[in-house]
Amino acid sequence: MNTTTTHTIFNLIILDESGSMESIKAPTLSGFNEVVQTIKGVSGQFPEQLHTVTLVTFNSLGIQTRLDNQPADQLMELTDDLFRPDAGTPLYDAMGRSLMRMEWLTEKETNYTVLVSILTDGEENASREFTGRQIQAMVERLKQHNWSFTYMGANQDAQKTASSLSITQSITFQTNEASMKDLFAQERKGRTAFYDKRSKGETVQSAESSYFIQP
Repeated sequence: MNTTTTHTIFNLIILDESGSMESIKAPTLSGFNEVVQTIKGVSGQFPEQLHTVTLVTFNSLGIQTRLDNQPADQLMELTDDLFRPDAGTPLYDAMGRSLMRMEWLTEKETNYTVLVSILTDGEENASREFTGRQIQAMVERLKQHNWSFTYMGANQDAQKTASSLSITQSITFQTNEASMKDLFAQERKGRTAFYDKRSKGETVQSAESSYFIQP
């Protein structure tokens, strides 16, 4: 008799679609799609885990939900026509809206983890609904309920920006193809290690430790 309890992992990816991302559009698409393949592949490694993916892209023209809590086996790759960088960077609004919706989706869950991944090549410059202080408070509150956050940033001090939002796992990348390739390789290693640690019963805080520093 199989007594394994399904543990749902909600993967929320918040991806900058502002104008400056145009120069790294191709490696961003490639890297994201490799992450999708990683998530699809973990079902065999960790059969007790059920993975879903929500992808939110953002710029000052709009905040778009490209994938809405999609089961891993139904994931489609992000294509050129679905990712069109333009305009400014409303990071706080994108985070605020996305986190509130994910909190609503998980409010009745009891055996779950939320892994939030944020990638941006610029600092906040266009939010109208949320402030940095509000996002920081939201992150601090959610981290008490099996939520984990990672921050990937370019053209900024990513560690400082992440810390200001109470995010401890961060990495800085350069806006070129080689750096992006290395970034996504580290992200995939960290993601797989995170899933592995959670499957072994480690806490979210323990599982996210050294996320971007994996052998």
